[in-house]
Amino acid sequence: MPSDGGSNSGNPGSRLQEAWLHRGLLACMLWPLSLVYAALFAVRGLFYRMGWLRTERVRVPVIVVGNVIAGGAGKTPVVMAVVRHLQARGIRVGVVSRGYGRRTDDCREVLGDSDPQDVGDEPALIHHATGVPVFVARQRIDAARALLERHPATQVIVSDDGLQHLALARDIEICVFDDRGIGNGWRLPAGPLREAWPRRCDLVLHSGSRPAFAGGHTATRTLANDALGSNGNRVSLASLAGKPLTALAAIARPEAFFEMLRARGLTLADVIALPDHFDFESWQRPSGKEQILVCTEKDAVKLWRKAPDALAVPLEFVPSAEFFAALDAKLSSLDGYQAA
Repeated sequence: MPSDGGSNSGNPGSRLQEAWLHRGLLACMLWPLSLVYAALFAVRGLFYRMGWLRTERVRVPVIVVGNVIAGGAGKTPVVMAVVRHLQARGIRVGVVSRGYGRRTDDCREVLGDSDPQDVGDEPALIHHATGVPVFVARQRIDAARALLERHPATQVIVSDDGLQHLALARDIEICVFDDRGIGNGWRLPAGPLREAWPRRCDLVLHSGSRPAFAGGHTATRTLANDALGSNGNRVSLASLAGKPLTALAAIARPEAFFEMLRARGLTLADVIALPDHFDFESWQRPSGKEQILVCTEKDAVKLWRKAPDALAVPLEFVPSAEFFAALDAKLSSLDGYQAA
């Protein structure tokens, strides 16, 4: 049997996520707390509507890619797909993020040699994969201002996450759902919802292998044909078939990555499931294991510092043409917006 090498199945967080799929005993016990959470969220929204908390606008359109469920829904692949689409149209785009899990709390630009521990693994991946300017800050409005000051030719800003962070005004909201949909339909902590659904948004995109509910746009998601080495070399997945592999993932749903590898005919002698945004500072490669180590592209930006021989397998995430057509139409309709 393959080992899980640190799997989080059975830990409290994993059990809670399982409970969020159904209205069982644990969810029902937590339901009264969800009313408190909903009330606090409503009060915060009222403060913004009354002007007691400020929503601030920058001089270019802002596209927010976020979700209403906790636990990760595939926002980062959507951000990168949107960025690449805008780049293909000749639009100069930048990205802002909070930089979840980083050890710093200042406002800074993500550079090619930035330590993912200082900027966050997802911002580091976005910059590495797309080459666009990426800024992180505790407040996304600060990141947006810094980005525009450093890169004044930027025409559109994409915010990685931030549907619930109302300090930065947005022009287009993209709400992302994975295969869980809205789970049991209850608010945190009784369910996965950060806010009530349905809510107003401009575009809904299903990032999973199947739409969890009717409505919205879909995408295809497959593993790339080639894995990437830390030195830039490419190794075809076909050449790894039949070889014993150790697969590692520190993402919200590690098993999804493992299943995609198996679906490509790869043999997983061991799997290592680690918590999302794991920093790898304390990670040690299992002794006596000679298998080739494969990981997600997100994990590679940190893992390569500890295991430079690891192979990163990128995810190819392609939203439907209808999604991009709807996005283009909404962007073109904004007052004062002019594409390149």
